Amino acid sequence: MIELVTHSPEETQRLGKALGALAKPGDLFLLSGDLGAGKTCLTQGIAWGMGVEDHVRSPTFVLLTEYQGRLPLYHADLYRLGTIEELFDLGFDEYLEDSNGVLVVEWADRVPEGFPDDHLLIRLETPSEEERRLTLIPHGHRYEELVNSLQSDVASPA
Repeated sequence: MIELVTHSPEETQRLGKALGALAKPGDLFLLSGDLGAGKTCLTQGIAWGMGVEDHVRSPTFVLLTEYQGRLPLYHADLYRLGTIEELFDLGFDEYLEDSNGVLVVEWADRVPEGFPDDHLLIRLETPSEEERRLTLIPHGHRYEELVNSLQSDVASPA
């Protein structure tokens, strides 16, 4: 686990970009945090790090948006969901099983039981208006390696 602090949306995007550059097919990034904590901002950076040129927006009302970069990016927002049944009624399991793309899920804490054991959990908190604290918690060997690589690529942890 590592904690990183960013002081602007641009810094949060840069951190996401570093994460996106390290992303591999089949990666699953689960984001949690309050409204305005920076989940979409981080996802924009992940997309840029994956070579996505489209502008990434929160898919709150469509639930999932797909972007093409060096890998497909599936960006989901589960804010409006309340049960695991709703998640799978939407066919979400197909995206979980797609080993060719990267799945980034905002509001993953809404249905935590809906995801595989191996994933990278990223908790975003706002200790102040200018700060975002990101706690990266790897679950599984792949994500431990990813966090170690990211840690050496970015500024020192908080």
